[in-house]
Amino acid sequence: MKTLKKRRRVQIIVVSVVTLALATGLIGWALQDGINFFRAPSEVIAQPPLASEVFRIGGLVEEGTLVKGQGKVVTFSVTDGGASVPVSYTGVLPDLFEENQGMIGTGNYIDGVFVATEILAKHDESYMPREVVDALKEQGVYVDPDS
Repeated sequence: MKTLKKRRRVQIIVVSVVTLALATGLIGWALQDGINFFRAPSEVIAQPPLASEVFRIGGLVEEGTLVKGQGKVVTFSVTDGGASVPVSYTGVLPDLFEENQGMIGTGNYIDGVFVATEILAKHDESYMPREVVDALKEQGVYVDPDS
């Protein structure tokens, strides 16, 4: 009888470990498309990512580069003070999107141009995403709006 209890206990432990490993694997597989790493323009220029890699880029919209083309195509450059990356976006820009303002875009870097699938703009006059502030501080060009 003791061997039956031991065998049942071992079976339950093995089934639990396999179930936990399977659940962890499924969660990781489901989240792999939702994980987008942030890169500053200087990082993109220094080490260009693969064209298939989806990532986020952020910085300030460079003054004088915002061009609204035919239809919904918009081009501009995003900078962190150290480097500028040209951006192409097809769609409607957020209402608060303008030059010299913070933004974050999600997309791919293809042939020297960041092709954005989503653009986010700051939501008030003092907000800037933490990643953008960190990148600007690293380049030494961040100016605190409260000072």
